Amino acid sequence: MAVPTYDLMMRPLLELATQQDITRRIAQQAMRQHFHLTDEEMTLRVPSGTSSVVANRAGWAMTYLTKAGLIEKIAPKTYRATPAGISYLPQHAGDITNSDLLRLDSFRDFVDAYTRNRSEAEDKKRQSHAAMTTLTPTETIDGALQTLHADVRQRLLAAILAQDPEFFERLVLDVLGRMGYGDIHGQGRLHTGKSGDEGIDGRINVDSLGLDQVLVQAKRFAPEQVVPRKDIQAFIGSLAGQGVTKGVFITTSSFASSAQEFVQRGSQTKVVLIDGHALIDLMMRYKVGVRVERTVEVLDIDQNYFSKE
Repeated sequence: MAVPTYDLMMRPLLELATQQDITRRIAQQAMRQHFHLTDEEMTLRVPSGTSSVVANRAGWAMTYLTKAGLIEKIAPKTYRATPAGISYLPQHAGDITNSDLLRLDSFRDFVDAYTRNRSEAEDKKRQSHAAMTTLTPTETIDGALQTLHADVRQRLLAAILAQDPEFFERLVLDVLGRMGYGDIHGQGRLHTGKSGDEGIDGRINVDSLGLDQVLVQAKRFAPEQVVPRKDIQAFIGSLAGQGVTKGVFITTSSFASSAQEFVQRGSQTKVVLIDGHALIDLMMRYKVGVRVERTVEVLDIDQNYFSKE
């Protein structure tokens, strides 16, 4: 099964807190046993990579139970069910939802803290959202970032395809340069794309004397146009003709499976294929053709600061 959403974790965690003191670590292991989670599910990370999905969801389930007054902190990192939490369980069968918690004054106060300065309509909308969503705030942020980045990816590829082939040839050299290839006093990369270049669009000097080189070919193809095996064979032939054993073939589209199989065969020539998806990944990672529009800091308690020596 998939990792349960945090709302499905609230009842078993409250039940556990009526039987023993719990920590976030104990909560994670309890959820593993309760929902029969696999090793793979336990190690699954949230998109930002800051924590495991289980830890994130169990942590927020405990936070919401605390805000609802059903569990309370009794020692550093340690929680226990409150008298209200103990009496809550037999009165409410089934899963505990946000809608259930919103019937409790303490949880409504927690939600209202974020909406106190908003209009009544906005306040109701926020509370309605809190009642319906099964995503933790961390997952909501990560999901929004994924949506934004997916849109940027599409627009970035469209912007590339709107340029001429020479622009694309220089672009791929910029990407490789940001990655650290040919960064020798700014003279380690040379754009060579012109007639008679044997299909070579760029030359990268790995060392300052140019004794070791990487040749580059760039193909600005429409997304549906697949790079065939013969193009890769021709590129490798150009490498051999110039006495070079390393090459990078970059396209905005994809490679035929036969082309990928061809470069994986044992050969003295090492060729790396970078398709459109991988290229966009590299452009976003190394900030080529994109800029940071906004930086948002997500703060959390520094537990070390408050821990006793």
